[in-house]
Amino acid sequence: MRTPRPATLPTSVGANAERARNHNRQLMLERIRDAGQMGRAEMARASGLSTQAVSNIIADMLEDGLIQEVGHRTGARGMPVVQYGLNPGGGYAFGVEIRPDAVFAALLDLSGRTIFSARRAQTASGPDPVTETVVALLKEALEQSGVPMTKLLGAGIVLPGPFGQTGIQNSGSELSGWRGIDLEPWFQDALQLPVFIENDANAAAIAERVKGAALALDSYAYLYFGTGLGLGWVHKGALVTGAFGNAGEIGHIAVPYDGQTVLLETVVSRLSVQQALADAGIRIRDGEDLQSLFAAGDPTLMAWLDRAKAPLSVAIATVENMLDPQAIILGGAMPDGILDYLIDGVHLPEKSVSNRQDRTVPRLIRGTSGRMTATFGAAALVINQAFTPTISLAS
Repeated sequence: MRTPRPATLPTSVGANAERARNHNRQLMLERIRDAGQMGRAEMARASGLSTQAVSNIIADMLEDGLIQEVGHRTGARGMPVVQYGLNPGGGYAFGVEIRPDAVFAALLDLSGRTIFSARRAQTASGPDPVTETVVALLKEALEQSGVPMTKLLGAGIVLPGPFGQTGIQNSGSELSGWRGIDLEPWFQDALQLPVFIENDANAAAIAERVKGAALALDSYAYLYFGTGLGLGWVHKGALVTGAFGNAGEIGHIAVPYDGQTVLLETVVSRLSVQQALADAGIRIRDGEDLQSLFAAGDPTLMAWLDRAKAPLSVAIATVENMLDPQAIILGGAMPDGILDYLIDGVHLPEKSVSNRQDRTVPRLIRGTSGRMTATFGAAALVINQAFTPTISLAS
């Protein structure tokens, strides 16, 4: 579904002038975002750039509308120092999440604020009908918000993995009819925008970094309840995606369950709970139905939740010891009450690298973005790209 990128060594040297310029702009935007507001001298100290270089970058970003003056602060010699902050309206990001039965869309400004969001039911999940829906949602987003097309930084498109021909097929969560399509040029042609493609779990992980529970975290894991169960891994602010974009297919690891070995997402996922409820004659349409059942203490749902705790505990212990995250975030298309119930019931082992005395955040926390997490994450991919400095050795 997408062409794998050649492996490169991450580095901050060896770039040509244009790459260096983009790198420095991203670096400054990242510093300003993290600090809220900064003066020129502070930016120079925080970035390691000269004051003159910082002044040039500030002038460029003011001209492009990415930052703005936000006030003054008294300097060391009593002189007022101009403070700069992000201009939320300096750029916008369009995000799309494609599910087997629906398309979600969101438009975010540079601060991560939601300007527009919508859901469209999708009876046909093939490329042509879905793309028509995506194009219509972009038009609707711009018309309703009044944002001009020229202010769009790009579009993030997320969908369930795995990508490409793999040994994981027919799990019930993938999209039919998309295999073999090179997604980036497909959507670039349809939307006339730069496009970033990612799976839903990775996008959800980035959403929490831009506007959610991972604002203060640099290295964390995100267990995502989509149709199946996925894992997004962010290390030092960047996604770790694997050679072919399929890192994090945690739903397909084997776990013990009721005396046998099963795949994790067959017992811990929305697909799994829907099947358990359907077997009991209970049909659900969305998260609100699940929340109603949970609030009523439905015995079928509560039995599923209690059975899910043990295999989920195994998965969390595995993630902790393999990835050494600052925290694991649990979220996605599950009601908050159910996520909290699972978090309270998970067994966090003492024999784990995450069992540290110097922890500043809990080992397991709930995400904050709800069922739109991956949609917000799609847009956040674009915003995060603007704020994350990257330079490769390629010339």
